[in-house]
Order: sequence, then C-alpha cells, then structure tokens
Amino acid sequence: MANEENAKVEEVKLDDTQRVRVLSPSMLVAKRFFRNRLAIIGMVIIIFMFLFSFLGGAIIPYGQSQVFYRTEEMRKDYAGATYISDYILFENEDAQIPSDLYSKFVLAANKNQTVVETRNGGKIAVRALEGDSHIVYNAEETKNPRAIRSEEHDKAVGAGSSYFEYDGTAYMVDDSTGKELLYIVSELAVVCKMSFTPYTQSTALSFGFYKNALVAMSQGDKKFEAGENTYTIEAAGEGSAMILAADGSDYVYISNMNMNSVVGGVFLTPEFKEAAALAIREGAESFEFAAEDSSAADISETYLLSEKNGQYLISRFQETRVIDTYAKPSKEHWVGTDANGMDLLARLMYGGRISLLIGFVVVIIEVIIGVIIGGIAGYSGGWIDNILMRLVDVIYCVPSMPLYLILGSIMDHYRASPTTRIYMLCIVMSLIGWVGIARIVRGQILSLREQEFMVATEATGIRVSRRIFKHLIPNVVPQLIVFATMGLGEVILAEATLSFLGLGIKYPAASWGSIINAVNDSYVMTNYLFVWVPAGFMILLTVLAFNFIGDGLRDAFDPKMKR
Repeated sequence: MANEENAKVEEVKLDDTQRVRVLSPSMLVAKRFFRNRLAIIGMVIIIFMFLFSFLGGAIIPYGQSQVFYRTEEMRKDYAGATYISDYILFENEDAQIPSDLYSKFVLAANKNQTVVETRNGGKIAVRALEGDSHIVYNAEETKNPRAIRSEEHDKAVGAGSSYFEYDGTAYMVDDSTGKELLYIVSELAVVCKMSFTPYTQSTALSFGFYKNALVAMSQGDKKFEAGENTYTIEAAGEGSAMILAADGSDYVYISNMNMNSVVGGVFLTPEFKEAAALAIREGAESFEFAAEDSSAADISETYLLSEKNGQYLISRFQETRVIDTYAKPSKEHWVGTDANGMDLLARLMYGGRISLLIGFVVVIIEVIIGVIIGGIAGYSGGWIDNILMRLVDVIYCVPSMPLYLILGSIMDHYRASPTTRIYMLCIVMSLIGWVGIARIVRGQILSLREQEFMVATEATGIRVSRRIFKHLIPNVVPQLIVFATMGLGEVILAEATLSFLGLGIKYPAASWGSIINAVNDSYVMTNYLFVWVPAGFMILLTVLAFNFIGDGLRDAFDPKMKR
C-alpha cells in the first residue's frame, strides 16, 4: 500500500517543463528574459547609469558649470623702458603757445636754424643748450638793432652764442641770412630728451623749474633756483641725475630713459627707475629691487629684463589666480577638469541626465506617434492607409543632417538657451524617427485584423478606436518594446553625434556628446585622455546595455524559443 501511495504522489508532482507550461505569459517572458545573462548585465548597467546620473548629480557638491581656479606663479609684464630719442616739450603755462610749435622746433633743430616762422605768421627762436636741450622763444624783430648793441651783445657774438640779455630784456641774434637780425624774445617752452620723475607723486613741476634745471645742467652748475627755493644737482649715473630740495631730501629724478608701468594704477618710483636703468646699461638679464608694496625693507623681488628692437620689457613672476584647466585626476577632482576648468565627474553626471532623458523622451514620442499612425493605417486600409503611408514615405525622404544643420543655425542666430535646445532636439528627432514604428505597427495589425477575435469585436459592435487600441495594439506591444529598447541606443548615439558636431547641447549645459565635442584639438585628444575617454565609455556602455536588453526581450517574446 505504501508503495502504491508513493507512486501516486510522484505522478502528481510536476517536472520543470510542466511547471513552466502552467505559468502566465508575462511570467513566462520574464523567466526567459532573466535567464539571458547578457540582458541581466544590460539591466545592471542601465540601473547604474541612472543612479550615477540622477542620484550622483544630487550628491556631488559641484555644479556642472562651476569653474575652478588654481594659484601659480606666472611671468607678467610690469613696465616698459626705452632710451628717449624724441624731443619732449615742456610748455610755459603763462605763454600763448602756437599750434605748430613742436613741428617748427624740429624743423629749426634739424636745419640748425635760429629763427623760423610759424603757421600764424609769428616767429620762434631756438636757443641750443648743452646736452641736446633747447629753449624755444617767441621772437619779435627789433626796429633799430644798432641802438641795442652793448657789451653783452658783443660777448655773446664773440662766444658764438645767439642769446644775451640787456637792460632786463632777452634778445636773440640771427645771422643765418648773412645779415645780422636782432629779436626780442620771450620764453615759450623748453625741449629736451630727458624725463623728470618727482619722488612724490603729487608734486607738480613748473616751467621755471624745468628751464632752470636744464640751464644749470648744461652749464655744469651744481645748484639752481626755481621760485623761492634752491635745489642741488647730483649725478646719479650715466645719463641720469638727481635733484635735491633745500632740506637735502630727494626731489626729482632725471633720466635719459622713458619708463612707464604697464600695470594700471602703479607708480614707478625714481628708485625703481634708477635700478632698472642701471641694469639696462650694464646689460644684465635681471635685477633685484625691494617690493614697493612690501612693509619689510629687506624683502626684494627679482625683475627680469628682455630687449627687442631697442624696447626693454621689465617683467616679474607673480602669483596669479588662473582657471584650473586640464587638471589631472586628484582627490578634489576624481576625473580631472576640462578646458574650462569644470569638474569632469560632475559634468558626466549631469550630462548623463540629459543624454538619458533625451533618449527616453524621443523614444516615447516616437512610439506614441508611430502607434497612432500605424494603427489607423493598418486597421482602416484603403485610401486612409495610402495617404498615411505616403506621409511615411515623404518623412523617410527628408534628409536628417541638413535639417539638424538648419535648426542649429536658427537656434544659434536667436541664441537659444540650453533648455530650449533640448526641447527642440527632442521634438525634431521624434518627428523624424517615428516612421519605422508606424510601419511595424501597420504590418502587425494587417495580419491581426482578420483574426477571429477581431471578427468577434466587430460583431459585438465595439467602436473602431476601442478595437484598435484595446484589442489590436496590445498584441503588438512585445514588438514595440523590443524596437523601442533597441532604438534608445540609437537615439543616444544620434544626440551624442549632434552634440559632437556642435548642433546639439551647447555650453555650459553638458551631455556626453558635448563633453567629447570640447576636445577638438589633436594635442588635447592625445595628451589628455581623461577629458574625453570617460564620456565615450559612458556612451559605449549605455548603448551596449540597451542592445543587450533589446536582444533579451526579443528572445523572451519569441514563441519559437526553447523553453
């Protein structure tokens, strides 16, 4: 009896094949799908991509357009210097200066003339001093030069000078025409090839100071007066001198070099100019000078000298805050930074959001349009089917790349925002990509509409829309799922291609394609692999994963597959 009961129990037990056969269709499809190892790998990759993009973007402390900086020492231009080759004019503030004074002076100096006529009919006289300095006068010819002949006149003429003073009046003698002419003169300006730099930036120098200083230097005098003060002249090197005030303090530095700062708001002190001029005269490549903004006198900076075509450039190394471009992977930036100093890991996360979002949105819109058009065409047949299929043929003939180029140009012209570009890209890609789904749905419905269950729906009087979307379309869903899953990878590749060509997502928004597009230089591409390889790897993994899932779903829905 026991053996008979055990035999009955064994007969009741189901083997694996019998157990699978009693499963529901959905459970059967799921069981087949999860037996596919590649499909499971694809699912794991997609889940990781979603967590990486959406959860990682929320956790990471950096934004996708946040720029990072670093501090480094850079050689920066500080000042420029050159030997003075052109005359510098210091005008008399109390005189009426002719508009062409400088040009007429240069003409007189080049032709070695004493008196020249100005544009307004007046005349100027030029008195040469030692050291390539001159005093320019307004000249008026005397009516009776014989009445002014004096001992001062004879001394000046005998010494080869054209200037003398008599009875409180200044005169100039001009004998360039072979006839001696005498002019009463008044000071207009002094001209020299020297620069004057006060030790105090607020000090204003008068015309009398310039004139008396130049006259004293030309005569070899050590002292001169200007206004109510007496000043002392001390040599400060070849081509330079120093003027001391009455109390012995430094007052003005005079040099045959013109030196100006190239940094806004910086005043070059006479001490700095003298140190630089000494280094230039000695042919040195650098010189030391105490930092002007340093409180410690023993702290000095090194200034570098370079010369080109007689122009001297003074530069120094300075700590500068610069954009941290192409920084290698580190603790702060696990994947490094790009050409704009942005964290690549953050951009990969935010870029994944856009790439995945565009992929799913485009495929969903394509499925909706394709199901509606294909379902109506397949069920209705006749002229409706012909019209809708000709519409599909027309859209098939539309070249997508020129359309993307036109759309990109229009959005560039109107400076569309990154968000607008995303919406427009989704719409255009959807309007072009739905035709394949419409044809698949139409073909399936053409074979299903003659089945017995459809005859039954027609006999029971169910309305047409319910027949299509309630009874026909659900039978096409397996093929739609496979097609949509495999189409997701194609859409992501298309978006990456458009962004790489500059037609998709624009800076500062990020997508995986736009990250690769930022590397448009062969040097960067070969030397900074961390900039573009991760984004390319993300695209590769995502597309491969969707293809794995699509293959798994296709095999799972295949009724001929082995159970």
